[in-house]
Amino acid sequence: MEFHVTGVLGFLIFIADIWAILNIVQSRETSTTKLLWIVLILFLPFLGLLIWWFAGPRERT
Repeated sequence: MEFHVTGVLGFLIFIADIWAILNIVQSRETSTTKLLWIVLILFLPFLGLLIWWFAGPRERT
């Protein structure tokens, strides 16, 4: 049972990371900023996603 829960949780984090990376690529930030955010998410999938969620680039209104 533990393996299945871990697999599902890992898959959900993977999907959330892909979503975050797509949002970063579509943002209006500079290429360097985008690259740094993407590297953070790729090297720290869960923690990087949380940091991006709270401090990442947002659309300006």
